[in-house]
Amino acid sequence: MNHRRNVSFATGRLKIFIIIGIAALFYGCKVSYSFTGASISPLAKTFGVQYFQNRAPLVQPGLSQNLTDALIDKCKAQTNLKYTTSIGDVSFEGEISDYNNRPYTVAADAQAATNRFTITVKVRFTNSIDPDLSFEQTFSRYMDYNSNVDLSSVEKDLSEKIIEMLVEDIFNQAFVNW
Repeated sequence: MNHRRNVSFATGRLKIFIIIGIAALFYGCKVSYSFTGASISPLAKTFGVQYFQNRAPLVQPGLSQNLTDALIDKCKAQTNLKYTTSIGDVSFEGEISDYNNRPYTVAADAQAATNRFTITVKVRFTNSIDPDLSFEQTFSRYMDYNSNVDLSSVEKDLSEKIIEMLVEDIFNQAFVNW
């Protein structure tokens, strides 16, 4: 009877050691995941976002600041990285390269029926922890609106929506490595 208790005790200890060993193995090979789908090396602690200059032929006041702030806010909200005003473990920089409004569809009377409002951004993402994940890419998003509406009356709303889409695209390219 005493022998069975010793075997049972030894088997229980062995199971505990195996569980601890497996946990240690997985902990050592850790990549951080979040509910947003972002996967970030646990070695990365900080992120930086340099001011996105507006180098588009048509410059809209406030657009650079709005884009920069939106990217900072997205990274703060959806990662555990700390924001730094200098270069971080991961860093974003770039420029607004295009901001335009063009006719998109034409009505029967040869007048524009729909206009397309577009914002294009060039982004350089540097990942100093894993340089293979660094990239330089152009992102462009647009929204169409009725040509009977004056751009000045919808420009602010369209810009905010486009910036939101651009920031989502930039964030996904940088952190969602599927």
